[in-house]
Amino acid sequence: MSTHYVRPDVQAYLGQLKANPRPPMSDELIAMMRNLPPEVLSQLAVLDLPVGELGEIRDVSMPGPDGEIALRLFDPRASREAGPVVVFYHGGGFVAGSIDTHAGMTAEIARSLDLPVISVEYRLAPENPWPAGIDDAEAAARWIAENGAAFGREFTSLVLCGDSAGATLTVVTALALRENPAALPVIMQWPIYPKTDNTRDYPSDVAFSTGFGLDATDIAYFTRAYAADSQHWRSSPLLAEQAGLPPTFVVTAALDPLRDNGRAYAAKCIEAGVNVTYREVAGTIHGFACYRRAIPSAEGDFAELLAVAKAMIDSQT
Repeated sequence: MSTHYVRPDVQAYLGQLKANPRPPMSDELIAMMRNLPPEVLSQLAVLDLPVGELGEIRDVSMPGPDGEIALRLFDPRASREAGPVVVFYHGGGFVAGSIDTHAGMTAEIARSLDLPVISVEYRLAPENPWPAGIDDAEAAARWIAENGAAFGREFTSLVLCGDSAGATLTVVTALALRENPAALPVIMQWPIYPKTDNTRDYPSDVAFSTGFGLDATDIAYFTRAYAADSQHWRSSPLLAEQAGLPPTFVVTAALDPLRDNGRAYAAKCIEAGVNVTYREVAGTIHGFACYRRAIPSAEGDFAELLAVAKAMIDSQT
């Protein structure tokens, strides 16, 4: 299939995808997905491990820029002393994904970091094109910083985290809060396989354009549906000046078309004097952090990344 190193369990998963291809992303497919009830969507998250035991899961609604935004708290403890909170933005190309589809991943972050994690249900394209999701992401971080009591907790600082499209929201929100700080400081950002530059193609876009789980045809649909201004930093945050950002943990996958976006972002942050930790996970694909059931080796990968993130957060508190 490729001269690139591919782990056996990743190869098996990709073989299953090839044998049972899903329909390409389209407005029609997205419309069908929107009509599925949350309990069905959560059942579709069969690639990841279940939520498991937690001390508390709490749904909260906040006023957003254009209507209510749903938030969900995941906490391994039923109560805790004042401390940091993780604000999480799910992936899905800005058109798919939800709190429910990423609940297993979010719960594991909470357990492993021993921190409350709040997942954000930001608006999705094509119904709500750019910058709606970005606006919601920033608004949620600001509201959470001021409203720990809504979750029965006292927050002292923010950790911004997200995967894929949510990683882009993470980076853009961190930049926005650097310029105009929230009520609490951001002590770390953790973008997991982010898309940071929509102005050009990188070598990895070509090398992994087909057959690696995130095909160029789906990326093209996401781009059309999101309808962002590629030259604006809120779409391509690599274009912004990165100096003054909090400690940053950039994660990429070696077989991901977005890999070189993450590499370029980490490099620019380092050049700007940001405290950066970079990890590229070998032999695996975009989305691995929430494919822990489908790709068993991803469970160990994610555990190692969580250990790094915990050490970084602990050093800031």
